[in-house]
Amino acid sequence: MSVDLSVRLGRLSLKNPIATASGTFGYGLEFAEFVDIGALGAISVKGLSLRPCLGNPPPRICETDAGMLNAIGLQNVGIDAFLSEKLPKLHEKGVAVLANVWGDTEAEYRAVVERIGDDPRVAAVELNVSCPNVVKGGMVFGNDPAALGALVAAVRPATRLPLVVKLSPNVTDVVAAAKAAVDGGADVLSLINTLVGLSIDVETREPKIGFTTGGLSGPAIRPVAVRMVWEVRKALPNVPIFGIGGIETVEHVLEFLIAGANAVQVGTANFRDPGVSGRLVRDLARWCERHGVERVADLSGTLKTRPRPEKVYA
Repeated sequence: MSVDLSVRLGRLSLKNPIATASGTFGYGLEFAEFVDIGALGAISVKGLSLRPCLGNPPPRICETDAGMLNAIGLQNVGIDAFLSEKLPKLHEKGVAVLANVWGDTEAEYRAVVERIGDDPRVAAVELNVSCPNVVKGGMVFGNDPAALGALVAAVRPATRLPLVVKLSPNVTDVVAAAKAAVDGGADVLSLINTLVGLSIDVETREPKIGFTTGGLSGPAIRPVAVRMVWEVRKALPNVPIFGIGGIETVEHVLEFLIAGANAVQVGTANFRDPGVSGRLVRDLARWCERHGVERVADLSGTLKTRPRPEKVYA
């Protein structure tokens, strides 16, 4: 049986639903010896800023029981160097490129997106409005629906490319944030970014991360991410979603799709197994063949929920 792995997220068409998450796959080229980049659905590159950024001082990562904490601080070469040096080589690989961008201010976000404009080598722009590891910007926008909506609305006129907004889990109501992003002009949502965490060296009584807190990612956050994807899909059934958080196996991919995602982004697993994204494309095709699924897109939003029972008192 031939399986159709292609998916559509609004105006964004992907050959399959397996993408890589920003900050975990470099600019894509670094992983070329481990995975056929052209076989992936998309690559979300390292977060790009108006000027080159050196990131946070070390230590910047530490392992946790079921994942990792990071406070890299969005280190990157800057948008101009990316467009002139990185993107031409990446474009040759034939993969859809998501240009993940960030700024300290609304004006900086817009300036970065204006540099990209309608560049045909870029499949979509992804706004990182939810990074917990920078002093300014980041969660300042992601945690306030009004600020988030205003930011997206300010950036929207700067490009005709599909606009993806990456949402923070560090909020009381992810649906409110999702609605604000869509009202501001987002075409696609990606969720979730990392959860804020703290790990302590008990011998020194100091944080293990130089920034003190860091972003928790990996298997520990997957149930939270799946739940948030499900909630947003219920509230906004017509808005396409990238599901992100702790994906390591094809079963994890399927969890997100069934919960309501149209595609996924693989993150922390890339550090442990640089070829995992390519393997997931192959494993997904095999799973669909075994289960008689002809179109992977048909799996999205097919969760069968049970009525919640009422409490029984003695």
